[in-house]
Amino acid sequence: MIEMCALAWPIKILQELKEAVVRIINIHLLKAVAFMLFFVFRSSFALEIGKAAPELQARLANGSSVVLSAHRGKLIYLDFWASWCGPCRQSFPWMNALHEKYASKGFEIIAVNLDAKESDARQFLSEHPAKFTVAFDPVGVTPRNYEVKGMPSSYLIDREGRLLMIHSGFNEKGSKSLEQAIRKLMEEN
Repeated sequence: MIEMCALAWPIKILQELKEAVVRIINIHLLKAVAFMLFFVFRSSFALEIGKAAPELQARLANGSSVVLSAHRGKLIYLDFWASWCGPCRQSFPWMNALHEKYASKGFEIIAVNLDAKESDARQFLSEHPAKFTVAFDPVGVTPRNYEVKGMPSSYLIDREGRLLMIHSGFNEKGSKSLEQAIRKLMEEN
């Protein structure tokens, strides 16, 4: 009888230990599943009109960085472009004209180049000079945050850092409606 009691408590401890291990494993599995679901479905809720725009940090030609949050208080036209993009060649003169018209009213253009080789971007800029801020993100972190799907892609961000509009591509008709939207927002703010 004494031997049975002596064996019972180690078995009970082992059962409790097993249950504790199973609980810990289940918690870690739930965390892992939640983590995977976040990355699988994050694009469905990452960018929303009216919500905060993702932070932008890209390198300028002088080696410093442009940070979106440092431009609060301005209406921002954020443009993603590449040297191989035909419509981007058409958009640069238009963006230069916008910059000249509205920069003094708190409007700023930040154009982020996505070329893997900066020399390609520099060649493009020698043919199509920019009068606005140009930054470089050859690794592609920022376009992932903004879910860029084509070139050029542009985002209008209000003075408080909220996303107002998303636009893909560039053509003359679209540029007129974009400018009308920008002009309206300049008048409202």
